[in-house]
Amino acid sequence: MEYQRLGNSGLKVSRVCLGMMSYGDPDRQEWALSRDAAEPLVRRAADAGVTFFDTADVYSAGESEVVTGDLLRAIFPRREDYVLATKVYFPMGRGRNDRGLSRKHIHDAIDASLRRLGTDYVDLYQIHRWDDETPIEETMQALHDVVRAGKARYLGASSMWAWQFAKAQHVAEVNGWTKFVAMQPHYNLLYREEEREMLPLCADQGVGVIPWSPLARGVLARAGSSAATTARTGSDERIDALYEPDGDKLIVDRVAQVAAARSLPAAQVALAWVLNRPGVTAPIVGATKERHVDDAVAAVSVSLSEEEMAFLEAPYRPREVRF
Repeated sequence: MEYQRLGNSGLKVSRVCLGMMSYGDPDRQEWALSRDAAEPLVRRAADAGVTFFDTADVYSAGESEVVTGDLLRAIFPRREDYVLATKVYFPMGRGRNDRGLSRKHIHDAIDASLRRLGTDYVDLYQIHRWDDETPIEETMQALHDVVRAGKARYLGASSMWAWQFAKAQHVAEVNGWTKFVAMQPHYNLLYREEEREMLPLCADQGVGVIPWSPLARGVLARAGSSAATTARTGSDERIDALYEPDGDKLIVDRVAQVAAARSLPAAQVALAWVLNRPGVTAPIVGATKERHVDDAVAAVSVSLSEEEMAFLEAPYRPREVRF
């Protein structure tokens, strides 16, 4: 495993981040694994050197945080040995203040997350989306107070417009508040719209990039496979909302071609492409089988040539921005 600083911060993370959305309550998400089913996978990742783990309060309505905290405490000897990230924004209840990025919800949410995770602090606390209903000044000051209270070490953000991210960073800077050190965008071979503004902005500002869905919700991992569907593809409506099967076929086929030529699984090729992109710190990879962990770890050592990178990228065409 390789390790890298998260942007310009002093925080060092593994170049693979294990996404914990796949673990939680199977009754809420058909494809989610229970705590006992998830443990061998998380242990396998930790044994391979993965020290970076990402979850969110909304995953399995909080159960993912419960499973994440329980497993990390069981696997790692010390809290200092791993980097734990979670997020805030999406509804966690029926109340009018049980969502968003208001001061009230942020402070309620971090306390609830820490209780579920069973820890005194998270290493990276991220806003899951932009809140149009709350002034960004209120959000950034509340997040700064979370850091000052010792409940989070660093701050991060997720999918939004580049101008919104720049505005948030500016508001924090002029007020002497804590700035974001990480951006978690939607980025993979099938969706590269972030290359227009967000990724150059992050590179210029020294912000670490930790892409979500680097395998396009598993679509790229199945390149060249005869498997039609999985439990995830059969129940995940976001796959059809985010990707275009007809338009994406050329790219998927090229992933399969490179994988066959290199005698590698398609997942390793698709992840290696993300890892080789400028500014990317660590893709967030979900794993429900041992081979998913193995492919993610192995991809760190896969070096694609300039010709292979260009071959994979050539069929891409601009598409609608989708967060």
